[in-house]
Amino acid sequence: MTSEPGRRAIGSLRAVALDAPDIDRLATFYEQLAGWQRVPDDDDDEWITLGTGDGWRMGLQRAIGHVPPRWPGQDRPQQAHLDFRVPDIDAAAERARQLGATVLRRGERWHTLADPAGHPFDLCLNPDDPRTTLMGVMLDCPDAKALSHFYAELLGKPVTYEADGAAMIGQDGAQPVMFQQVQQYTAPRWPDPAYPQQVHLDVTVQDVNAAERAALDIGATRLDGAGPNWRVYADPAGKPFCLVWTV
Repeated sequence: MTSEPGRRAIGSLRAVALDAPDIDRLATFYEQLAGWQRVPDDDDDEWITLGTGDGWRMGLQRAIGHVPPRWPGQDRPQQAHLDFRVPDIDAAAERARQLGATVLRRGERWHTLADPAGHPFDLCLNPDDPRTTLMGVMLDCPDAKALSHFYAELLGKPVTYEADGAAMIGQDGAQPVMFQQVQQYTAPRWPDPAYPQQVHLDVTVQDVNAAERAALDIGATRLDGAGPNWRVYADPAGKPFCLVWTV
């Protein structure tokens, strides 16, 4: 376990975004499974924002021709997954299955399922809380320590856990980002649909040019994608993320 003093963030975590061919169906799934609620947003047929009720902001981004992950292999890797806490993993898994999820693996303390877009997620046992809550987002990577330190700099969250092949930044209950080392890691090749990103993080910044310089200095790479209030980058593991700002 490690703890670092407060640092000046390049940006702050705005949203965790999942790619999906049918974002309305995926939004309905998570509304019914976890009680998430749609956030009124600009009229955009390509994006739905969901609030989790426990501090997270989730985005669903339309991806026509989306190639779903094939967990647990690296031929079509998940790239990341969500970890939920539930009071009863068997009941929660059955509820998720009825809503359109697929059970991938059952365990003693957690079950792994895939949502209707194919994204794996874990239902983890937390019997002392009757709610379904989002514990964190877990990023696959070739070097958990290295990537956790990159995101600690980017998001200003301290490294709060390090172990062999695993790490976490941020405090439990305060939107932590976790990292797991995988063998024969296959990076996304955004925007190539044959090697999809599956998941990406949106990071809010105040001055995008200053934030870009700082992100590049710690190991990010600028990618060929931008809009009126966003630019696309890759982290050191090749995962795309966006710097976003208010216009």
